[in-house]
Amino acid sequence: MATSERNNKILLDLVQQPGNNLCADCGAPDPDWASYTLGVFVCLNCSGMHRNLPAVSKVKSIRLDHWEDSLVEFMQEKGNSAAKAIFEKCVPVFFYQPQQKDCVVLKDQWIRAKYERREFTGENIYFQKVYSAGNYPKLFEATLWKKGKESKQFLKSTFLLSQKDFTLRYFIKEDSKVPKAVINMKDLNAVFQPEKIGHANGLQISYVDDERSKNLFVYHEDGQVIVSFFNAIRATRLAYLLKKNPTLQEKDLKHQLTPHCLKEGYMEKTGPTQREPFKKRWFTLCSMNRKLLYFKSPLDATERGAVFIGTESHGYSVSEITSRNSRGSRWHCGISLVTPDRQFVFMCEQEQEQREWIMAFRKVISQPMTPEDYANEANLRRGK
Repeated sequence: MATSERNNKILLDLVQQPGNNLCADCGAPDPDWASYTLGVFVCLNCSGMHRNLPAVSKVKSIRLDHWEDSLVEFMQEKGNSAAKAIFEKCVPVFFYQPQQKDCVVLKDQWIRAKYERREFTGENIYFQKVYSAGNYPKLFEATLWKKGKESKQFLKSTFLLSQKDFTLRYFIKEDSKVPKAVINMKDLNAVFQPEKIGHANGLQISYVDDERSKNLFVYHEDGQVIVSFFNAIRATRLAYLLKKNPTLQEKDLKHQLTPHCLKEGYMEKTGPTQREPFKKRWFTLCSMNRKLLYFKSPLDATERGAVFIGTESHGYSVSEITSRNSRGSRWHCGISLVTPDRQFVFMCEQEQEQREWIMAFRKVISQPMTPEDYANEANLRRGK
């Protein structure tokens, strides 16, 4: 067997080993690239981001490229687990670690933070101090581009996060002393939405004001700035949740920091009598607060309505309905959502969308309700 073939076979055997069989940076299965300067196996997408760091990382395909003996020996000595012990030694709980399906800016900044800035090795005194428990800055300020409430125009706004009173304030005028809004950490969430916002670094901030869900859409041209702001939100949320739940540990609260919605997209809905004309609306379903929110468009600042989704034992259910029951709808893949107060009828354009929505509804319905869920249900039924 030729040396080149032998070396490629060694690498293909190495990548099957536990730890190496998932991308070192996003967890994607079956990585087929490797950084021969860092000693890690990565997926095709992450290998492209490593190429942007030529001073730190150099990559090759483990299947297609020629590997010298010395590089193969280096990969045998290192590997993903050994690299993780170095480059992820001190990752704070609040710092978001992207997965395969996350957007480019999150993955890019994670890779840069690990290998270029070496933020988590414990060797940099500044990062070691900042990321130590309780030492994250109590105030964090960022100037971002924010979409106007009624217009499509983005204007500069200053955002100020505070762990002193667990709030996010934002100011629409540079010299303003009075914030446009003061948002409590209790019901705040942040999720990257590049496609929806139309910018690679687009971030959606959601919160509750006067019992209604509202959205802010922001971005910054510098990926490091927007991801740092996102992680500062997560740090402030963690501090709030720790104060609210003093018996819990940081790792127990990690999943509550910035939860993703279960499903979002367009459906058509009709009114309470089901004789009203169907209207196309943008829907968002979140398992954390058990709410289905609907908006006129994806970039609406304020919800048009909300539906609480409880458990089956409390009178909630979801099922598929046939197109003959959908008077006036342009779409024909129906869903019936039954609550104690009324039946909601939604129509999807495609059967795949219908199946995904039904699966998402059933996931929420199957989850036990918490005391906070009961309070949210009572507020929604009383107010709407």
